[in-house]
Amino acid sequence: MKAILQRVTRANVAVGEETVGEIGKGFLILLGVERDDVQRDAEVLADKIAGLRIFTDENDKMNLALADVGGEVLVISNFTLCADCSHGRRPSFIGAARPETAEPLYEFFCQRLLDGGVAKVERGVFGADMQVTLCNNGPVTIDIDSKDLKK
Repeated sequence: MKAILQRVTRANVAVGEETVGEIGKGFLILLGVERDDVQRDAEVLADKIAGLRIFTDENDKMNLALADVGGEVLVISNFTLCADCSHGRRPSFIGAARPETAEPLYEFFCQRLLDGGVAKVERGVFGADMQVTLCNNGPVTIDIDSKDLKK
């Protein structure tokens, strides 16, 4: 499971003309579920993100987590994070999980964030064509792969 995490001052997601998710200060997470991902991948990734200390403290050091700043999270499903661009010019998405596998893991990941103390977790619409707007704070953008985390 792959996540691109962006520290934001605000973010929202729309499907068509309708806003379906919106947050203030916190994280925008683009989440890619890979073919071999299981529930444990979602657990370790969500737990890592919930405790990640990348908000600045009074000394301007990245030392505070979401709970410390009352941060919120917007999670957007994004199978394109699983792209293989090693051959040719058209990416292959064969490494992405099928929707019937990916959607329950996406939902579990979001619930795990809530269970881990994140006060507000908003979502996009799984599989939809979405328009995401954000104000990246820093900018701070971090790439995290559950395969790299100790399980």
